[in-house]
Amino acid sequence: MIFESWKETGQYFQYKNYPIFYQDSKVGEKVLLCIHGFPTASWDWYRLWPELTKGFRVVTLDMIGFGLSAKPKDYNYSILDQANLCESFLKHLNISSFHILAHDYGDTVAQELLARHEEQQMNQVKDLDILSICLLNGGLFPEAHKARPIQKLLNSPVGPIISRLFNESAFNKSFSAVFGKETKPGAEELSEFWQLIDHEKGQYISHKIIRYINERKQYRERWVMPLQQTSVPIRLINGVDDPISGIHMAERYIEIIPNPDVVLLENVAHYPQVEAPERVFSAFTEFHNDQKLK
Repeated sequence: MIFESWKETGQYFQYKNYPIFYQDSKVGEKVLLCIHGFPTASWDWYRLWPELTKGFRVVTLDMIGFGLSAKPKDYNYSILDQANLCESFLKHLNISSFHILAHDYGDTVAQELLARHEEQQMNQVKDLDILSICLLNGGLFPEAHKARPIQKLLNSPVGPIISRLFNESAFNKSFSAVFGKETKPGAEELSEFWQLIDHEKGQYISHKIIRYINERKQYRERWVMPLQQTSVPIRLINGVDDPISGIHMAERYIEIIPNPDVVLLENVAHYPQVEAPERVFSAFTEFHNDQKLK
């Protein structure tokens, strides 16, 4: 998948009267919803896209405030709202049963979707039927999340100023720092990621979106308990060199999740799907084959 082609072949639907960009491979009986992280967009999945679409109908979107979707300045950005958006997206496509592959901020959205799934199961409702979840590096547990300096600044009283000062050079430096020593993004790749952030000056709302760090603490019980109690098959694929949510996050997962299914990727950091797509796809495929997932 080429960057320009990705942008040109994408589609849009309306959420709260805002245009939301999405991709739908359209072919396949099994549906896979891919949920991206902060501060990037659905383009994060481009290296996995050719392989994933061989076995799934893959659907993904730029959540509101990200990528090529609307980035309203006067908007209450929240994980709960992004989960509502994902639900609206799936209904727009007439999808009710699906698998999830998520990363970073998308992990937290997936946790909220799982919490809703568990509530529906208790009430014997099947509006949202999650068949499996595969999680990449993300802040699953706030006590194990190590925010980067830029994240701490954005989530502080000076956040609005930092958002205004954030530019491509600062992005390249901070973004590259969360990749592995041997898996750094190249100049072209960095430019593509930045174009998606800079679209409609998305960096100017970073201090609003970053409040998800506070939400993780506020809703910790709601978002962690389903991971511990669900019957939905879950695998964590973790790039261990990630300074934000690497081996320390995986160790916490193993500590508190019953019968944890964890794959550790050595010499990989925060963006496994970009840094080591073949290894991620192998671990993802193994998970689905082992579980004999529908």
